[in-house]
Amino acid sequence: MGLRGPGAKPISRPAQPSAQVTLFPVPSPTLVVVPWEAPGLSRAERVIVFLETLEITAGKLAGQKMRVRPWQRELIEQVYAEDDAGERPVRTAVCSMGRKNGKSALAAGLALAHLCGPEAERRGEVYSAANDRAQAGKIFAEMVAMVNAHPILSDRISVRRFTKELEDVITGSVFAALSADVAGKHGLSPSCVIYDELGQSTSRALFDTLDTAMGARVNPLMIVISTQAATDLAPLSDLIDYGKRVRDGVIDDASFKLFLYTTPPESDPWDEETWKLANPALDDFLALSELRRLASQARRMPAKEPAFRNLHLNQRVSAERHFMTSVEWMANGEKPDLASLAGRVCYAALDLSAVRDLTALVLVFPDDEGMFDVVPHFWLPGDGLREKEEEDRVPYWAWREAGFLSTTPGATIDPAFVAHKVAELAGQYDLRMLGFDRWRIDTFTKELTEIGAEIPMAAFGQGYKDMAPAVDLLERLVADRRLRHGNNPILTWCAANAVATADPAGNRKLDKARSRGRIDGMVALIMALAVAARNAGEVEWTPFVEVL
Repeated sequence: MGLRGPGAKPISRPAQPSAQVTLFPVPSPTLVVVPWEAPGLSRAERVIVFLETLEITAGKLAGQKMRVRPWQRELIEQVYAEDDAGERPVRTAVCSMGRKNGKSALAAGLALAHLCGPEAERRGEVYSAANDRAQAGKIFAEMVAMVNAHPILSDRISVRRFTKELEDVITGSVFAALSADVAGKHGLSPSCVIYDELGQSTSRALFDTLDTAMGARVNPLMIVISTQAATDLAPLSDLIDYGKRVRDGVIDDASFKLFLYTTPPESDPWDEETWKLANPALDDFLALSELRRLASQARRMPAKEPAFRNLHLNQRVSAERHFMTSVEWMANGEKPDLASLAGRVCYAALDLSAVRDLTALVLVFPDDEGMFDVVPHFWLPGDGLREKEEEDRVPYWAWREAGFLSTTPGATIDPAFVAHKVAELAGQYDLRMLGFDRWRIDTFTKELTEIGAEIPMAAFGQGYKDMAPAVDLLERLVADRRLRHGNNPILTWCAANAVATADPAGNRKLDKARSRGRIDGMVALIMALAVAARNAGEVEWTPFVEVL
């Protein structure tokens, strides 16, 4: 037969076998024998047998048949378990571990299982998804190498290298490698999706497009295989956090399975005994000597430590050095009891934005035990919210729907809306002082005057003189776990973005120019705590260190 497109290979029909058992009949009276269809195998066992007919095509084990490891078997047995009706309840599986643990080979094998193996269905659609075309092509290349080395699959799979597509001539199923641009993918009907390294994606558009497209299939499956993202707001972090709640019994969802291999953040990152927790293939696919080399470099060069923690210990740690770690911040995540705050003494700070950016107002409520309840409010213009969401790569729309974000009519923020909210809060609480950045404050105070609101206010400088002791104060309160901020997602996002710079004397302030995203909420929080310290004396105020 001739080629069927650029890079395609000729197909020969399978030879006539002697047995009469098969999963798929060929277009003739003969039937094909395949080992994964042996009688008595469970659904998960058929997948395992299929995988073990594949050949490892790269690395130190190249040329050997794949041998399913115990940790891989556990994943397969849980994902491909059947209910009483013979269906597979799991629709989404997330497997997260450190790099170089054989993720690509496992992903390629499972994709083939759905294309032409025991999980294949007639005219199925199998996809690998990744953040860019090069990443998407890795699983395709692995699949092609496995097919070429397989005596059965090589005779039934058509390979189109130019378009990164495979076709099984027996089932009519197709495979394609997809990159993160969503255009043209709304018409797909996936039976299986393997999403590779979702942790590196800042947008969940492709994931959501493929996930919602699977509704036309009877038994679809989405498998995400990735190292953890660096921040709590990444799409993968949302999935992992949801999976933890399912695992802990907080949410009842039999369709979702999480397999998380990570070294706990409180563990010693240089203790080799903890490395296995994030690397199930350590001293197998992943050489212990290589991980020792990387750890040694990270220990001697502090700039490399965050990347080592994220990529190899599979911790949610940014490779950049930021003002505080997510672990420190989340340790203060207890929710304030809003009902008990009515009439309480509070202090606040306002960080007004440019007309189209995020405006932040943060209230802090000191108690008799030195704790502070933190209640933030945020505004954006309502027009262009979707575009702003794409620009900042955070879910503004979802935050608004959940009540964390307010929007004002039009394309710019009207200070009148903010002024009315401050006046409303002053009537609800005992607001003693509102700190403010001088930027655009005249329009805000004018609106307060027009509605007759008398709010005690104090200017707060944004230079080192005012900000340095305020930054130190926040750091101490966070370290002592004296905040209750409830893990507000916008404030948490601002905390994750914050970067501090220092003058020659070591005085620090947050630097909006160097931060990787918006930090308005953190600036307002720092000012609010400093205003509380100055006016109430609940906490010690650290003087500014003058540079001589």
